[in-house]
Amino acid sequence: MTTSSAPEPVPVPIRVLLPGDQEVVAHLWSRRQAGDGWRYEVGLPAYRNGPGDSVEPAEYRVWVRAPQHVRPVDGVSYDAVPTEYLEPPSPVKKALGPSRPSGWVLAKTGGRGPGRAGVVHTVDCAEAPAGTPVLPLDQALGAAEQPGVRLCSLCGAAQVL
Repeated sequence: MTTSSAPEPVPVPIRVLLPGDQEVVAHLWSRRQAGDGWRYEVGLPAYRNGPGDSVEPAEYRVWVRAPQHVRPVDGVSYDAVPTEYLEPPSPVKKALGPSRPSGWVLAKTGGRGPGRAGVVHTVDCAEAPAGTPVLPLDQALGAAEQPGVRLCSLCGAAQVL
């Protein structure tokens, strides 16, 4: 038995699609936002056995998914239906601090041909030369494998790569 002093909400009509392509008008009691969509608490009209051999009207309440199983009734406002929304996700704090810009810079230090020397920097490194083309990850890894090329220790290119 509940002792809540809040009155139960007044239901509004809603169309419920049943198995076998049946459709009935039921009572909409509340709605709830779920991670994969909305659920509607509907009261389906039914009968139950009463005293003796009597039969009396009843209501069977069940949660159904929207929009697969419910449709609005034309001209009915659903603004007063008790609605439970999901809490917005809390901001996630980045464990490693702010993200760095993506990309790599190869600073050539001299020489020609496959044996030329150079230094690979992150794109935001203070030692990265300005105006040098930004390399994607696969090209930066390829450059780092070349003889005479090293990874900058100031910006941590070795740890990031």
